[in-house]
Amino acid sequence: MAVHAHPDDESSKGAATMARYAVEGAEVLVCTMTGGERGDVLNPALDRPEVWADLPRLRQEEMAAAKKILGVDQRFLGFVDSGLPKEGEELPEGCFAVQPLEIAAAPLVQAVREFRPHVILTYDENGGYPHPDHIKTHQVSVEAFEAAGDPTRYPDAGQPWQPLKLYYDCTFTKPYFEAIYKAMTEAGLPSWEGDILAMWDDSHPVWEVTTRVECAEYFPTRREALLAHRTQIDPDGPEMACPVEMEQRVWPTEDYHLARSHVPTSLPEDDLFAGVTPDRG
Repeated sequence: MAVHAHPDDESSKGAATMARYAVEGAEVLVCTMTGGERGDVLNPALDRPEVWADLPRLRQEEMAAAKKILGVDQRFLGFVDSGLPKEGEELPEGCFAVQPLEIAAAPLVQAVREFRPHVILTYDENGGYPHPDHIKTHQVSVEAFEAAGDPTRYPDAGQPWQPLKLYYDCTFTKPYFEAIYKAMTEAGLPSWEGDILAMWDDSHPVWEVTTRVECAEYFPTRREALLAHRTQIDPDGPEMACPVEMEQRVWPTEDYHLARSHVPTSLPEDDLFAGVTPDRG
């Protein structure tokens, strides 16, 4: 199970991992906490009034296309996108980020108990980046991981089920951007990664990468799924400039930090299911 804040997050974080495991026979479910209603239209070709007016429906349509490309199941958990307030602005009333933890986590606890995952993927405590919905997604994911197996908690959310491993996504690390920037500049290609590195804030905590999943074969699938989120991705934007073949060669893994485990495992890992035996649970 991968827990994400908005539609499109699943296609930029861990998408190739999910596609690989789905092909290998694992059941994969993406839980999307909000509908992405307050997202921007980042594709200039679609920045039109009628698109903005229909954005909630379009984001669901895009998610349906992306999940089909990835070969995974997906469900929306029903909260309203909080948007990204400017400094000093209040969060919108009733949005996901302002919900009390037990209210925000209850649908995810129910989803965990219904789907019965062995492994959960989510964001770290800073949300990967400090969007209020990403931070809240971290909080509800940890809450669900710790509460879903306890019959005394969330008693109306179904039969208890204890997931075995919880991972934080480590996709966009400084070493990753440095490697891509070096490869692109050596090939004579313009690289926006240089701008990212120039603004990098080294004060943010860095999680140790404990687990690297080889999934370069599925990078084209990842890109196709990301482009399915047409309102959110500019196909001609700088973030899409790195050739897939170069990324496959330079950084062939998707990376994670093992945050919780109820099974013994040896670090570093190359498999999210390391230590999980088929008959567990």
